[in-house]
Parts: sequence; structure tokens; C-alpha cells
Amino acid sequence: MRIGFNPHKDKKELLSGYWHQIIVPVYLPSEGDYFKDGLTILKLCLESLIKTVHSHTFITVINNGSSQQVADYLENLFREKQIHELTHTTNIGKLNSILKGLSGGNFDFVTIADADVLFLNGWQQAAYDIFLAFPKAGAVCPTPSSKSFRENTANIWGSLMFSSKLSFRPVADPEGLKAFAHSIGNPGFYNEEHLKKYLTVKNAKSEAVIGAGHFVTTYRGDIFSKLNTRFTPYKLGGKSENQILDLPVVGQGFWRLSTKYNYAFHMGNVFEPWMHDAFTQVDRQQAEVWPVMLSSKPYKGLMYHTKYDLLVWLLRRKSIIRKLLPFKGLERQNTQKYLS
Repeated sequence: MRIGFNPHKDKKELLSGYWHQIIVPVYLPSEGDYFKDGLTILKLCLESLIKTVHSHTFITVINNGSSQQVADYLENLFREKQIHELTHTTNIGKLNSILKGLSGGNFDFVTIADADVLFLNGWQQAAYDIFLAFPKAGAVCPTPSSKSFRENTANIWGSLMFSSKLSFRPVADPEGLKAFAHSIGNPGFYNEEHLKKYLTVKNAKSEAVIGAGHFVTTYRGDIFSKLNTRFTPYKLGGKSENQILDLPVVGQGFWRLSTKYNYAFHMGNVFEPWMHDAFTQVDRQQAEVWPVMLSSKPYKGLMYHTKYDLLVWLLRRKSIIRKLLPFKGLERQNTQKYLS
């Protein structure tokens, strides 16, 4: 039985003042073996995040079936209002956790980050600078990669194939690339040629590296407003990241870009002393940041998709990409090694 009238019915939600959401899915089921340093690394991740974001940032954490100790830590952060939203689930997988975090919100920007990211000062502003300088930017990663120039970037190649704005230029922070290679347990991930040059787009306002990774990336919030997928059968991997995080960006005509400099570290699953040292260098930021105004969407329709699919096919052909790289400023004798 219901008696009376719900006082909240038909009332519109008041503006919260938050326009940038951070979603962090967390899966740390135990302290043994692979996850033995997980809680230590998670604390560095979330505490560096809390220290480096502005006051208009809404932090969402999805506890994806973690241990009770991890759940208690997250509950404490929520009680202390260090994070704004906390959801506990069974192990539904990383991408389904992200989808859960996206529901019920409307933000100008959404950052999706793994639970092993160490955030550095200035990462938010560095992303905003690229969104402002490049109106077609749809996703911005704070860690550049020399190997990302062919990954969901065909629309950039199509726009700037014959422009000097797209060119190989010197790597600004080779140590940042080395740090990522170390974090994934593959020190040789980048060879000496990758550490010298990466493919960038440059205009009068800024310069950005082509392509973006997955472990931490900031998206235009409206990218996800047309997302058709609300569930993926993959807990991790498969085609889920491509379908949910990559294709919605390029499918709407936007570019995937990265910052020139390194504004975050990937820590991995084993704690190392450098992580604590880097964390101590992170300062708490309280600077006021004004909302970033984004331009209209560059979506082009059926012709755009036809052209994009053709460019993807071309970029996958080694005979063609070997000719394109020197055309874009890479030394011809280094082309084969760059593609390895």
C-alpha cells in the first residue's frame, strides 16, 4: 500500500557541479600470488588520483568482486568522501564494470583507468589542452606510445595523409616509454628507433602523439551516449575493449591521441620502490579549473565509414605502410625496425 505523494517525484536533478568523471574498476580477489601487492598498488593509484584532480571531478570506483580487505579500504574512502560513488559487485569483468560506472551519469569528460595507474600532476589539464587544440580529439591518453600509430587511427591518416601536420617527430620523454615497457615485464617492447621518434599531429596550438592506449584514457563524455553495447561476455580481453572503448570513438569521427609527455605511470602487479618515490613527488592540487567547452561532433556518415574501412585495410598492408613511414619523416633505413 502507498499513502501520500513522493516529494521527489517529477523534480529535476540539480546540477552537481561535476563535469569530469573518473571510473576505476577494481578486481583484487586475494593477497596471494599474482595479487599479493594489489592493495598497496591500489592505494597508490587512488591516492595519487585524489591528489591530482580538480574539485569538479567525480570519482567512481566499481569493486568487481575484490576481497573483504579491499572492500573495507574502498568503503573507508567513500565514508571520508574521498571518492563519490562506490559500487560492489561480484566478478562481472572489467568492461561490464566500466559499463556499470557509465550508467546514470552525464559528464563532459570520462576517464577510464585501471587500478594500477599512478597519476602525476597536470594530467587532467594536459588532456584538456589536447581536446581544445584538436577539435576532432575524442580520446586522450596521458602516456604516449610509439607503437600506436596504426591502432584505430585510420581517420587521422585519411585527414592528414598529405599534410605536414602529421609527421614523425622526436620523442619528448623516452624514459616514460621505457617505464611502460618495464611495467609490462617486457623491457624490449620499444626498440631504439621507437625511443627516437613517434608519429604526431601538430598545429599552431599544440602537438599530440597519434593513437591512445587503454590502461588510462580520457574520453569526450558524449562518446558513450550512443553506445549500443550494454554487456560483454568477456571478463577481460576478447573484442570487448575494441568494441566499447575504441570503435565508439572512431565510429563517430573522432581521433585517438596521446600527450607528448608522460603524465601517468603503469605500475603492474608488483610493488617497486620507485613507485613510492614517484608518489611522494605528487602534490595535492586545489587550482580552480573552468569547464572546457567542446566543439560539435565531426561525424561524417556512410561515406566516412567507407573511407575509414578502406584506410584500415591499406594501413595493414606492409608494402604500403613501408612507403608511408618515410613519406611521413621516418628514415627509410629504419622503417623495417620500426615496424618490428
